[in-house]
Amino acid sequence: MPDYNIGAKIKGLRSAKKLTLQDVANETGFSTALISQIENNNVSPPIATLSKIAHFFDVKIGHFFSENDGDCPYEVVRGNERTVIPKVVSQDGTNHGYFYESLSVRKKNRKMDPFFLTLNEKATNTSTYSHNGEEFLFVMKGKAELLLDGKSIILSEGDSVYFDALLRHRLLSIGCDEVKVLAVVMR
Repeated sequence: MPDYNIGAKIKGLRSAKKLTLQDVANETGFSTALISQIENNNVSPPIATLSKIAHFFDVKIGHFFSENDGDCPYEVVRGNERTVIPKVVSQDGTNHGYFYESLSVRKKNRKMDPFFLTLNEKATNTSTYSHNGEEFLFVMKGKAELLLDGKSIILSEGDSVYFDALLRHRLLSIGCDEVKVLAVVMR
């Protein structure tokens, strides 16, 4: 499985713009400690955090998963080639209860970023977040609770939801069962 070294790419973007950790923190709303932990690959950012960082640097979220500069009009990602992003933690260092896999890493200039989410444990923090763009979720397995704009929406296997990602949101596992979700983030 490839290692895309997301932290180094963020640090490279920051260095190219001659910005400090504090500059990035001020503009994104994240702590300098969290930005530093991400840059040093100590933690992997949730999709919403990565989306805000990408927006700040004016790059697509897929920039952090690309291997090379070549472009192709299509992309096939085999099941064993997915990029797994483990250790997803919140700004305060608590566990988000999920990991995600990027389903598109080489196609440049795409208008959406597809992910496969696995909610594998109860989250210790249930705070919501927002980011630019739109989001689509399709529950493939299990049962989840979507906290969306102050409402609680229960999603079962086969259910889907499409929403403006500026609405505060968070997807949580219900119970101890594993939940599998196809997520598409559009900028």
